Amino acid sequence: MKISEEFPSKYLKSSDLKGHEVKVIMANCEREKIGNDDKLVLYFKGKEKGVVLNKTNAGVISDFYGDDTADWYEQPIILFAVRTEFQGKPVDGLRVRIPTARDNKPAPRREDPISSGPIAPRQAAVENLDDEIPF
Repeated sequence: MKISEEFPSKYLKSSDLKGHEVKVIMANCEREKIGNDDKLVLYFKGKEKGVVLNKTNAGVISDFYGDDTADWYEQPIILFAVRTEFQGKPVDGLRVRIPTARDNKPAPRREDPISSGPIAPRQAAVENLDDEIPF
């Protein structure tokens, strides 16, 4: 029995990506009460889990797509995990980046790290965005 399965998180964690980058389409950004704080949570089209935005990730997105979160709707980003520092201790964290032309090239067939079964080769950038990712 896995504790992570017994107490699932409403929010995406770096471990959910299983070491892979995942391209998603932004849907909406909401202010939510998390603990004692209000934080921005970014949700994605066709996905259940959102990402709690930190200043770094919000800055990357706003630098490219603009300061108003309404302008982020239906725009692509790529999620990936990095080793970073939090309160002086090393932790795994989520980061975002803006897709480049290289991200739209066909990729070799591989197993999807987040869901079961193989990923179909990319035929077009938009078609690959509908793979089954359980968040």
